[in-house]
Amino acid sequence: MKMKRAIACAIVLSMVGAAFAAVSESTSTPKLADPQATAQTQALYRNLHKLASEGVMFGHQDTLAYGVGWKGDANSFGSDVRRVCGKFPAIFGWDIGHIGTPANIDGVPFENMKIWIARGYAHGGISTISWHARIPGTTESAWTQKKVVASLLPGGERHEVYRAKLDEVAAFLADLKGPDDEPVPVIFRPFHEHTGNWFWWGAAHCTPDEYKQLWRFTMDYLHQEKGLHNLITAYSPDRFRDRDEYLERYPGDDVIDIIGHDNYGDFRSPNTKDQARKALETIVALAQERNKVAALTETGVSQNTSTANWWTDVLLDAIKSSGETRRIAWVLVWRNEGRRQNYAPFPGAPTAENFKAFEADPLTLFLEDLPPMYQ
Repeated sequence: MKMKRAIACAIVLSMVGAAFAAVSESTSTPKLADPQATAQTQALYRNLHKLASEGVMFGHQDTLAYGVGWKGDANSFGSDVRRVCGKFPAIFGWDIGHIGTPANIDGVPFENMKIWIARGYAHGGISTISWHARIPGTTESAWTQKKVVASLLPGGERHEVYRAKLDEVAAFLADLKGPDDEPVPVIFRPFHEHTGNWFWWGAAHCTPDEYKQLWRFTMDYLHQEKGLHNLITAYSPDRFRDRDEYLERYPGDDVIDIIGHDNYGDFRSPNTKDQARKALETIVALAQERNKVAALTETGVSQNTSTANWWTDVLLDAIKSSGETRRIAWVLVWRNEGRRQNYAPFPGAPTAENFKAFEADPLTLFLEDLPPMYQ
């Protein structure tokens, strides 16, 4: 009798524990800034949040479009990363700079990009899109250092031109379709690295309020005016001193989904490990406070000049430096333009063997390692 009572008590306690766990899970489930987000987009965000406690996904910019010594076409599906380690990145990075022309800022045809994004999605991968935007209405590049942000806002002299540019952005994003004609979810990362001064939206060229207004108008327009509900938004400053500087231009929890960070300088060598750790710990803490997802949205070093063990001794070591730093959802390195500019390994690169050790580490996740991310 005593044993039966003990078993019964254990069952009751288990049920109570499960109930509390269910309540806790329901209150901690992250919600997208866009309340009308598609089911697949909501599922992706929930799974990004969940997966961040289990591993760190690896991403590479333009990985399907070209690499060192080769260039893809609409029918190809290759990657320097796969050529080295046998797996594709989990995160596929793209850019829509020069939207409105046939090819993007790096010469990738937009029509091919749509095909690659759709194929990556069909294989279970995730696409993230940055925007090195020209000054709207001109051919002046993102690196043009002019104070134009105020003119793009409602009432500004360039506002209608900016709306027309957003129409082109919206048309591209709306044309990303999955196998059943569903919108492909993408992580949208505009106006990045704004703590630096090299882009026209950088800190020296607009006030914090103007920057916030630019973000809010852009997302309101894409959601409400253009009916796009397949976007997960990423806020990605470059290096910052502390959480106050990180948040100085933060447009709000109701606009942002990903607490991101672009950082090349602190990931160049072991000498800056402490700075890298502090930056990652800050974004993870901010993400946890806001029930959002943290990510190292852009980093890397040249594979020609970096130390041979950069992947494990610098990047992975920084990610593993504390319990908090391990909770970033992904890390993305920049593109392999060719032998002059490359941030992912390629066959024959000095870092290729070390990258295989990076891939083999239980913490790192590639495309073939992912659970279903859209369910």
